[in-house]
Amino acid sequence: MEHILEKIRDTKQDKTAGVIRIMIGIIILSTGVMKLLVPMLWNAWSGQLSAAHIPFHSFNLWFVPFAEIITGLLLISGFFSRLGSLVLFFMMTVATYVHLTVHDSSLFPLQPEAPVIPLALIAAGAYVFWHGGGAWSTDLKSTRKL
Repeated sequence: MEHILEKIRDTKQDKTAGVIRIMIGIIILSTGVMKLLVPMLWNAWSGQLSAAHIPFHSFNLWFVPFAEIITGLLLISGFFSRLGSLVLFFMMTVATYVHLTVHDSSLFPLQPEAPVIPLALIAAGAYVFWHGGGAWSTDLKSTRKL
């Protein structure tokens, strides 16, 4: 098990991966915080869940923003960056589905109705998954001790 955790956290002093990781972390953290604190976005989020027929509406209404906040913090800190990018992939896959099935532009007040942002985050997250947390990550600090 310890060997697997070492492989998951293995990374190099890759500044590109570090910048990408921090940027997607800030975006996903901000998204989660805004869903919880901005009433207009909370209502849009609730409407997206309903319009896309996502199950467990009440659960997901609360769970997803907190998952976004935790994932964002993991990515910003670079702690288990590959796992954070994997969680991001699943969240953005569902977000892409929502963008493709919901055709009410009022439910996307800060972004285009097309899944541009989720697809861009999937691509950026794939880079982090492939390269690890990179520069300025706690993963790099643990890799150096090996």
